[in-house]
Amino acid sequence: MVSLWEHWRSGNRNRGPRFDTVGGPSSYAVELTKRYPQVSLTQEGAHTGTLRVNLSWRMRPSDLYDRPRRRISLRNPLEMLKPEPVNAHTQGMVNVDLDLACMYELKDGSKGVVQPLGGLVGDMHDPPYVKLSGDDRFGSGSGETIYVNLDHADEIKRLLFFVYIYDGTPAFDRTHAIVTLVPSSGPHVEVGLDERAPEARSCAVLMIEHDKNGNLVARREVRYVYGFQADLDRLYGWGMAWGRGYKSPSRR
Repeated sequence: MVSLWEHWRSGNRNRGPRFDTVGGPSSYAVELTKRYPQVSLTQEGAHTGTLRVNLSWRMRPSDLYDRPRRRISLRNPLEMLKPEPVNAHTQGMVNVDLDLACMYELKDGSKGVVQPLGGLVGDMHDPPYVKLSGDDRFGSGSGETIYVNLDHADEIKRLLFFVYIYDGTPAFDRTHAIVTLVPSSGPHVEVGLDERAPEARSCAVLMIEHDKNGNLVARREVRYVYGFQADLDRLYGWGMAWGRGYKSPSRR
């Protein structure tokens, strides 16, 4: 007769890496971390159909937490009941515009970028099989989304999803930002931008490519740089020429 301990131990030996998870059974998500930075979309059955990549973010009023505690005088104990003054336009509330983008490289050698700048929105049914939808300037609940047609995954060599601050103060450390992969089947995959990089303007978040066994994998990057797309290009060896881009007035 097998004991419960032996059954549990043998079951765990057969399991793969245990990822951090978010949510309950109805909203199961795999969170990529430094400890577990990669997940196989192929093994999860998420390597076909439409992949949705979403950036959601909101401002973090850090001055509410970093503000020093008020000293209470024993002579005036009622001072502790008075509300603390709130200063407008402090370092806690800054103007920031996060954009989601994707550098792509196809197996035929073609390269490019899908991003709000320059109206480079891509295409779902023709190369690069990557399409941008929406430009969220204010950190709304829906955020920004890029769609990938994984029915053409065999034509894709690699995809680098990154986030950059188009305008305003470099403030990655003042935002709660999450990039979420939502495949046609299988769990969601989340990457949080929770590291402190107060001067950075761009962050390489996630790479999708095939491993040596042909499996389509998603790998956490979370590498901050103090420049823009050209700096990310050099970091990952994309080899493209870059120029200054602008959003149209209606989207700035």
